[in-house]
Amino acid sequence: MEAQSGSFFARNEFLIRRLHSLTGLVPVGAFMCVHLITNSSTLGGAEMFQKNVDLIHSLGPALPAVEWAFIFLPLIFHAVVGVWIIRSGESNYFTYNYVSNFRWWMQRVTAWIALFFILYHVFHMHGWFHTEWWLKNVANENTGGHLFKPEHATSSAAIALASPFKKLLYVVGVTACVFHLANGLWTLGITWGIWTSPAAQRRANYLCAAFGVGLLAVGLGSIVGVSKTNVAEAEAFENAQLETKAAAAKRAAELLKKESAKAVTPTATATKK
Repeated sequence: MEAQSGSFFARNEFLIRRLHSLTGLVPVGAFMCVHLITNSSTLGGAEMFQKNVDLIHSLGPALPAVEWAFIFLPLIFHAVVGVWIIRSGESNYFTYNYVSNFRWWMQRVTAWIALFFILYHVFHMHGWFHTEWWLKNVANENTGGHLFKPEHATSSAAIALASPFKKLLYVVGVTACVFHLANGLWTLGITWGIWTSPAAQRRANYLCAAFGVGLLAVGLGSIVGVSKTNVAEAEAFENAQLETKAAAAKRAAELLKKESAKAVTPTATATKK
């Protein structure tokens, strides 16, 4: 009777915690890896980064559905449950100053940092919502929102991160996200019974640490790539590419118009006869 009278979280705690750890890896963690790798292509110049952004946006109208299904909804679930777990637990790190307790404490600290950083990052680059009123009155250049322009990927990202303070903010945010994922991967392995013995956990320690260091290097590389960007040169390339695309679209439209005219002419002639 007590279990039935408890909250929804209390009644389904085992399942919710398993789903929480799973969504932290897939799709949230997997998306973060892809996102950082894509952004690090700024190190290869405007052409490489623009190509990767264009590939993502080639999904067209399906992109928002994909983002909500595989990124935003799992992320919101992971964040909400994470806040519930943090608020329902008590840290004894300052009483028992062990490494395991320190990692437990840091997992929660980085969770808060990552949460606020992600909220800021999405607003800063994408504006949260894409309705006309919102972008005009809330997420605009005056408020520092929606600064990333897909058709001007490299130059807009460089302008958005021109401030040294924002670069520092992104370094702290990316580091917190990477630590949270790498350390969470280690705890996920214990939760799901992947590594249970002390020896297996030690090996997993090295594996997760190496993964974290590598991913952090990729993430910081994206910030370095944006910082090294020559905005004028990037804009010149982006404008030239847009002109090329516009010319190609115009030629395609003219060709389609000619083909349509050819298809109509024989019918019109036959009717006249």
